[in-house]
Amino acid sequence: MIAVAAKPRLLMLDEPVAGMNPVETRNMMQRIKALNESGMTILLVDHDMKAVMGTCQKLTAINFGRNIAEGTPEEIRGNKDVVAAYLGVERHYDAGGKERRSARRWGTSVSALPWISMLT
Repeated sequence: MIAVAAKPRLLMLDEPVAGMNPVETRNMMQRIKALNESGMTILLVDHDMKAVMGTCQKLTAINFGRNIAEGTPEEIRGNKDVVAAYLGVERHYDAGGKERRSARRWGTSVSALPWISMLT
């Protein structure tokens, strides 16, 4: 990572694990975390939810250019707006014809949100 040679206080990364297999992704995220632990602030934008949730302390979820949630991985994981945007919402109707919505199960959606994450 050439950008690290100058020892910046802030490193901005846009989809650093795009196209990587799971082993490469894990190794890259470990390197990013090590840079952060050495005192560097990292701004990370990525769609890989597993990598981001497992590495970052604070997350911002954006849907169609709108900030829909900020918080810890646990807070984001439980946020109804994030769940609906990431997984989509299935429509069901009760016997009386009233609409009921429920989030799809994790892993069933082909959509992905961009995550802006800050390691400070």
